[in-house]
Amino acid sequence: MFVPRPLLALAGLLLATVAPAAEPKQVSIHDPVMAREGDTYYLFSTGPGITFYSSSDRVNWRRRGRVFPGAPTWAKSVAPKFNGHIWAPDIVRHNGKFYLFYSVSSFGVNTSAMGVTVNQTLDPASPDYQWEDQGIVLRSVPNRDLWNAIDPAVFIDDDGTPWMSFGSFWSGLKLVKLAPSLTAVAEPQEWHSIAKRERTVLQPDAEPGPAEIEAPFIFKKGGYYYLFVSWDKCCSGKDSTYKMLVGRAKKITGPYLDREGRDLAMGGGTLLLAGNADWAGVGHNSVYTFDGKDYLVFHAYETADRGLQKLKIAELTWDRDQWPVAPPDALSNYTSVLQE
Repeated sequence: MFVPRPLLALAGLLLATVAPAAEPKQVSIHDPVMAREGDTYYLFSTGPGITFYSSSDRVNWRRRGRVFPGAPTWAKSVAPKFNGHIWAPDIVRHNGKFYLFYSVSSFGVNTSAMGVTVNQTLDPASPDYQWEDQGIVLRSVPNRDLWNAIDPAVFIDDDGTPWMSFGSFWSGLKLVKLAPSLTAVAEPQEWHSIAKRERTVLQPDAEPGPAEIEAPFIFKKGGYYYLFVSWDKCCSGKDSTYKMLVGRAKKITGPYLDREGRDLAMGGGTLLLAGNADWAGVGHNSVYTFDGKDYLVFHAYETADRGLQKLKIAELTWDRDQWPVAPPDALSNYTSVLQE
């Protein structure tokens, strides 16, 4: 059947008018941490060379490249199977500089180390922008250490003492005092075990075992230190079972107790947020105060998008007993937009 060209053009125009617009691309991210410099927010994540983004509103994000153009020079000497993906960064500002901690490892082994790199600014356009790697802060060695040197999170106490929590699987999560430089462990050394899950003594020391706990993050609110941790299976897309739990202590060294009074170092923990049918697993969170409000920053695996990990940010409130509360719509009320 012959159709006049003007009618074909009109039909195409109508189809274009009613066709649904493509949804904005979200920030696909693991292990997000954030810092603010001036009016700009910076987001750092697991990825090749540590991927980072910037935003003026915490919704629209622009990819800014990598912290490391390649890999830390020492990475392969610590983790022979290291594939270029630097894990689980943490960012703190101290004495006018930014300290970015990070992990070098590979799946299922504790042949791992945490390093730190330092910069005067987070703005890549600044003439002062230059990351200077300080090397290894702490290293774990299979069959020597029953802990894993990944997932660093640094907290500087009210008296100026820096502490680093870290760990994944094995004998759980540790807290170690850092030197004033933030680039090494303090001497004499001071260590604390702050959270763990059950692990059989018959498990070979070089294997992670079933004790699925990682990603500590300490946040102080009022008179309490809150320890956030992640339980169960991450990084498995729609089969992920990741969830966030919390405990609190009067001292940074613990003991951290959950709402029922159970010690996190004895398997305790109060559930903060778990996945649902739309978001299979949620976890590896950080917590920040911006303009008088507290925010939970984490990643979640979207079931409808093949279990792809997405950035989530939710306002964190506190109940009458001073326990953190994630909003009921924490998994649906925030959608990031990646500005290409």
